[in-house]
Amino acid sequence: MPAKKIIVSVTNDLYTDNRVRKVCEFLVKHGFEVTLVGRRLSHSHNLDSLPYKTKRFRLPFTKGPLFYAVYNLRLFIYLLFHKADLLVSNDLDTLLANHWARKFKRRCRLIYDSHEYFIGVPELLEKPRVQNFWRRIEKKCLPKVDKMYTVNESIAGLYHREYGIPIAVVRNISDAPAGFQKKTRAELGLPSDKRIVIFQGAGINVQRGAEELMEAIQQVENTILIFVGSGDVIDQLKATVKRNNWEQRILFFGKKPYLELLNYTAVSDVGVSLDKDTNINYRYSLPNKIFDYIHCGIPLLVSDLPEIRKIVDHYDVGLVTPSHKPTDIAACLNRLFQDQALYQRLKANTKKAATDLTWEHECRQLEKIYL
Repeated sequence: MPAKKIIVSVTNDLYTDNRVRKVCEFLVKHGFEVTLVGRRLSHSHNLDSLPYKTKRFRLPFTKGPLFYAVYNLRLFIYLLFHKADLLVSNDLDTLLANHWARKFKRRCRLIYDSHEYFIGVPELLEKPRVQNFWRRIEKKCLPKVDKMYTVNESIAGLYHREYGIPIAVVRNISDAPAGFQKKTRAELGLPSDKRIVIFQGAGINVQRGAEELMEAIQQVENTILIFVGSGDVIDQLKATVKRNNWEQRILFFGKKPYLELLNYTAVSDVGVSLDKDTNINYRYSLPNKIFDYIHCGIPLLVSDLPEIRKIVDHYDVGLVTPSHKPTDIAACLNRLFQDQALYQRLKANTKKAATDLTWEHECRQLEKIYL
């Protein structure tokens, strides 16, 4: 019997979307023939050898309404003319094309993976007309999917209350291989005589506390801050560093492949996540970097958001800053570095938490959804 064909779609360039990679690898492991569809940008890196097929569209637009319109049209045409037993839409910006393509495919199911509470992102809150446009798409398409899952209980609750459909939870826990070949600080171009605070991720955007953290690090002796990743505010952050002559205290390393990213995390001393409670999507966020920090064995400093606090408090793996004031952030970092008994306890607890917070555990939910 031939393998069932699955087409998974996203709007990114496939390079650093580890949630989607993990799901695709899970599907391949269980005998599905998988094609992952996204886009190719002028600066996109070549993809490593993967156990599934990929397709990246070259588009005339890279952002804004024209990008989403052209991408969904291209995606719809691609889906229409390629056989599939199952379509997997990742986030609302791919759902319309999948919704319409499924109508033309006999016995084809549609599964929706929502990585966030899409219409609650800050970029849409500032544009109510655009937000309403996406809300209309959501109301039209989401109730008609065959199955849906999302990243945590809080977001699942929001969608369930709004649409009354069952929603599974698959947390975005990292699958870092045990004992991967770690590089040294010297190999990464990092000093051996400084403490390192890391802020990582593909969403270093507005309202995520990066600006306050840069100010706070100036109040913590013998410590540097490194940003490893990409986002909307990186250029602004670099400009601020240059303007204040902070180049020796704050370093930028750009977007990295996942295992290379983990090298920077593993040699750091503290991992930071400082999303602000400025919108419903950030309020209920549970970034995958939380799990990366835990798996790499470094204590956390986080903002007081319910899903993140739940992890940090339950496993006792970090501190929660009382506010986003640079003085409060600096006080937490100084406490971590000056109270060695506290630091070592939190560090030891990350190892215990890592044995419980595994991607293998989350795959049990995927089995219920896909198998």
